Amino acid sequence: MTTSTTAPRRTSTTVLTTGLMLFALFFGSGNLIFPPVVGASAGSHFLPVLLGFLATSVLLPLTAIVAVSTSGEGILGLARRVGPRFGVVMPLAVYLSIGPLYVAPRVTTVSYELATRPVLELLGLTPGRPALFVHAVVFLGVTVLVALRPSRIANRVGRWLTPALLLLLAVLCVATVAGSSPVDRAATGAYASAPLTTGLTQGYLTMDVLAASVFGIVVIQALRDQGLHGTRQVARATVSSGLIAAVLLAVVYVGLAMIGQRTGGDVTDGAGLLRAAASANLGTLGTLLFAAIAVLACLTTSVGLLSSWSGYAVTVVPRLPFDRHLLVSALVSLVLANLGLSEIIVVLSPVIVILYPVAMTLVVVTLIDVAAPGHLRAAYLWPVAASTVLAVLSALPSLGEERVSALLARTGLWNDSTGWILPTLLALAVGLVVDVGTGRWSTPAPDASGIQEEVEHVIASLS
Repeated sequence: MTTSTTAPRRTSTTVLTTGLMLFALFFGSGNLIFPPVVGASAGSHFLPVLLGFLATSVLLPLTAIVAVSTSGEGILGLARRVGPRFGVVMPLAVYLSIGPLYVAPRVTTVSYELATRPVLELLGLTPGRPALFVHAVVFLGVTVLVALRPSRIANRVGRWLTPALLLLLAVLCVATVAGSSPVDRAATGAYASAPLTTGLTQGYLTMDVLAASVFGIVVIQALRDQGLHGTRQVARATVSSGLIAAVLLAVVYVGLAMIGQRTGGDVTDGAGLLRAAASANLGTLGTLLFAAIAVLACLTTSVGLLSSWSGYAVTVVPRLPFDRHLLVSALVSLVLANLGLSEIIVVLSPVIVILYPVAMTLVVVTLIDVAAPGHLRAAYLWPVAASTVLAVLSALPSLGEERVSALLARTGLWNDSTGWILPTLLALAVGLVVDVGTGRWSTPAPDASGIQEEVEHVIASLS
């Protein structure tokens, strides 16, 4: 009887810890500074903007986690469903761009700007490049130490770092909401003319679906390391962990948006709004509090990104163990954070813009594939091809080519952020019709044992 009551309790604790870990992996620097901008810009349209923001910044990543849990393969397996070449190129681009070549060095420098630099200035010191170097060494060194044993990430992040982060966020939100009233200012731009749609767009621009597609395999591994093994059991626990993370994200986003609503200053500067709120309501302690929040938010995301990259890298270069890949990725991030990040951002920002619609399309088709009794083919090829082409067009303005975008905008149906969605949905509908017409909807999928073995190899490499 003791065993039967202990097992569910242990499972619940495992799911809770993993959900807390997943929240922290998602909650990076952008997730910290973006909601205050939304709250400050919304004016009297605060509620519809916030509802739209939550719909796409919380529900979309949750949907991606669900898709990964149903497939059990992560972005590697999802991309392979489109085709073998695509299955190699797309995951590589995703892992590199959100890993050591872009996001990891970026959160390193952002944590310096939001935390270390202000603290040094508070102490009367003049920060410079040596300070950035020391910060990056310490920050990435701690990242490596936390991520070095993937089987312990859920415990280290979920049981220790996340509660500390949530506590600090709660102190800042409660102090600001209790100590100040909403600032009387009008909604700006599209926030006034189309508040709900603008909220949806701003939440979409958090681009957490890309992170969800690679964090999914980390969650699955963490659950298995804590004693969950059956496919259905792991899938259910992954979805439950995703729900916990989604609820926490929603609560924190609401709190941060209310801070933006109650703080004066430049409505486009989320970090400035948070820093001003912390200083106004908590004094010097507030500056230190915000610095600690920024470091923890960036650190947990860095752990997830470099751990995910290293797990993937083991499958590509199995001669090197996980810890070597992790160390190399940290060194690359260190170099870019100190020397060439600005140039890398110019190159890779368009890549992120291209990858995000493709990843979202894969997530949607994967969810449909769960309901299909057969093996979809055209339903993957057509919408992924459409989203890829349209995403390239969306990225052209960031490369200095705006003529095509301006021409498409004349139709009244196109913008560079979301213009790809409707054509991709139409392509998906066509693909489904083709699959139904050719019998693929009801034709059983081929034996996936080879894929399953590779998935098991990926997970084993993380142990």
